[in-house]
Amino acid sequence: MLMQSINPATGQALSQFPVLQADEITAVLELVATAQTQWAALTVEQRASYMLNLAQLLRQQCDTYATIITEEMGKLLREAKAEVEKCAWGCEYYAEHAADFLADEPVISDATRSYVAYQPLGTVFCIMPWNFPFWQVMRAAVPAMMAGNTIVLKHAANVPRCALALEEAFRVAGFPDNTFRSLLITTTQAESVIADDRIAAVTLTGSTSAGRKVAAIAGRYLKKCVLELGGSDPFIVLEDADIAVTVEQAITARFQNTGQSCIAAKRFILVDAIADQFVTHFKRQISQLQCGDPRMETTTIAPMARADLRDNLHTQVERSLKLGAVLVTGGVFMGMQGTFYAPTLLDHVQPGMPAFDEELFGPVAAIVRVNDANEAITQANRSQFGLGASIWTGDIKRGEDMARKIHAGCVFVNSVVKSDPRLPFGGIKHSGFGRELSYHGIREFVNVKTVWVK
Repeated sequence: MLMQSINPATGQALSQFPVLQADEITAVLELVATAQTQWAALTVEQRASYMLNLAQLLRQQCDTYATIITEEMGKLLREAKAEVEKCAWGCEYYAEHAADFLADEPVISDATRSYVAYQPLGTVFCIMPWNFPFWQVMRAAVPAMMAGNTIVLKHAANVPRCALALEEAFRVAGFPDNTFRSLLITTTQAESVIADDRIAAVTLTGSTSAGRKVAAIAGRYLKKCVLELGGSDPFIVLEDADIAVTVEQAITARFQNTGQSCIAAKRFILVDAIADQFVTHFKRQISQLQCGDPRMETTTIAPMARADLRDNLHTQVERSLKLGAVLVTGGVFMGMQGTFYAPTLLDHVQPGMPAFDEELFGPVAAIVRVNDANEAITQANRSQFGLGASIWTGDIKRGEDMARKIHAGCVFVNSVVKSDPRLPFGGIKHSGFGRELSYHGIREFVNVKTVWVK
């Protein structure tokens, strides 16, 4: 069996790679497990030196890595470069802060001395998606490795070149052999990896359906897991928001990475007082987006990563229209080579429609109209997802009060939702559980050990 890399902008096959056989997988797992003992024996400061080397390499080779990302999953080249830069920042952040995050914590008790120690679990199996093929891997792997764990990566089937480039980056940066390995395997083979005794824990970024399957398997084998799943983030606009600024940010929030992001704004919940004005400005801005070659600076909408994803998105749009949504613009395939879909705006979207109930993973924005802020909160929370949300208002205190009432893992007031190494990232409800980033993320894959001495 072969794993193919295909350029979504052209449909051109770039390369193909053999899927590993069972004995090859076993051999890699043994090597990584052996390396983990040696890696964990290093001090945090020693591990940090390798991470700083990796950050430097990522910046030096940014153009090369960004080109691989763009060719393999279609991301705009400038967005791919920003993604690689963010990976370098993540490496530097944990190199600087991991020692503090992992330091023993004294606790006063009836012991002469008692404290909490944070020690590595072993090897972590990372199952990662294609939409941010470098950042989402690094977001999970870097803190886990700084804690003393080693990593085995199963990347999405359509980005094998990214998977191998990441493995090579760790090698070139000087990391000890087999501390980070990529397995080119199928989803079916992943179950045997989770079950393997050499795997201590699992982290998945992906769809809700994939999360259910991985959680069930991990539970069967009593493996710790973290799930970062889908989202249908509300973007709430109140009557006192600066409409010009908010619409400009709405374009970024919905159409960055061609809308293929779990934390992209998907449901634009507008109070009636400004809804018509917002939609008019939003439509005008959307009409100015340019589909084309993702390598060109003039292009603002790249292709979707795969044809099946585009087809599924179009089906969601058509189903929503049949149920009463109003097409403002878009809603069609682009008559050009590659997997392009026209930037789309749907108005008068309501619960019960796919555009409200499901995750729209592509360049489609859904307008939901409400009477006031209270109804906006109700509609925002009327979702199976709970990843991120943003609130746009001229009253900061009001925005913060509303943020506490939104059912989500993160809420941003007057900013688009984003992941940041300094802040915990993750969701609730069908958006998953556990946290990445910040000190919360590095402590997900450690043994929180109580030590009591008398």
